Amino acid sequence: MGTSYEDAGVHISAGEEAVERIKSKVRSTFRPEVIGDIGGFGGLFAFAQHRYTHPVLVSSTDGVGTKALIAQAVGRFDTIGVDLVAMCVDDIVCQGAEPLFFLDYIAVGKLDPDHIEQLVEGVAHGCRQAGCALIGGEMAEHPGAMAPGEFDLVGFAVGVAERDRLITGDGVQPGDVLIGLPSPGLRSNGYSLARHVLLETAGLPLAGPAYPGASLSLGDELLLPSVIYAPAIAALQRVVAVASVAHITGGGLPGNLNRVLPDGADAEVDPSRWEPPRIFGEIQRLGEVSDDEMRKVFNLGIGMVVVVAPDEVHRTLDVLRTEGHLATEIGRIVPGNGEVRFL
Repeated sequence: MGTSYEDAGVHISAGEEAVERIKSKVRSTFRPEVIGDIGGFGGLFAFAQHRYTHPVLVSSTDGVGTKALIAQAVGRFDTIGVDLVAMCVDDIVCQGAEPLFFLDYIAVGKLDPDHIEQLVEGVAHGCRQAGCALIGGEMAEHPGAMAPGEFDLVGFAVGVAERDRLITGDGVQPGDVLIGLPSPGLRSNGYSLARHVLLETAGLPLAGPAYPGASLSLGDELLLPSVIYAPAIAALQRVVAVASVAHITGGGLPGNLNRVLPDGADAEVDPSRWEPPRIFGEIQRLGEVSDDEMRKVFNLGIGMVVVVAPDEVHRTLDVLRTEGHLATEIGRIVPGNGEVRFL
């Protein structure tokens, strides 16, 4: 018998088993607009155009970065798919879009159906939280390029917004208020620095406590899934004239809040208005990381910032807290030249 694909490291039967395992998880995310079922060459979504006068499609793509290495080291893959969805849908909601559908791409060194099932369950869970349909995806086995157990995870989200309801930030002006939505853990950003400090420099075991007195192991702390803010921001936009929204990911507050500032305005942030999760203090202490570096790399406990007029603050806080987020006022817009300043 000649050489087979399996001899080269690709296991077709394992892929077929993985597909069968994930079908029910994928179907659990379907919205009424989804046409057909799993197995086609493309995902079908019947756009409900009658709901919009001038619809604009909004899209985003992202990955989970080196947080994947923590999942791989711990051997837990059931939450990181939530992170993937969060990174994409919380980008498009910043422009006022309702997430419609999602696609994922999973690359592995060796295809293990259990591994794939956990990854897709996380993605499906994230999609259910966001209200979008998981209508397509791809899993690829890359022997030689990736070792067994290694994986990468990439996602792509598409949403829709009414053109005259797009959140552009053009109306932001001095006097507006910054409302921060809390983010437990590291979300999905800064893991290269976190791993370097906690695992390499300090030599902390992932199975040990995250910090003295912690109820979670370091591995569990670093795998806390990202909060998905999209439904709360959508609910807020229905009742409040939102001036701007910033998703605080890689680059922290300085590298993301500045993206929604118009000419002639600065964001003045008061760090005393919220308590960063303890893990950030441990990273800073163990790595002797400066305040400026911490702020450039991590969100420090604020995952999303909403900019509203002063007379909308109370209603904004009420809506966001009703949606399950302990939002708080963290600063103001002041005259300036597009910078983020810390008090």
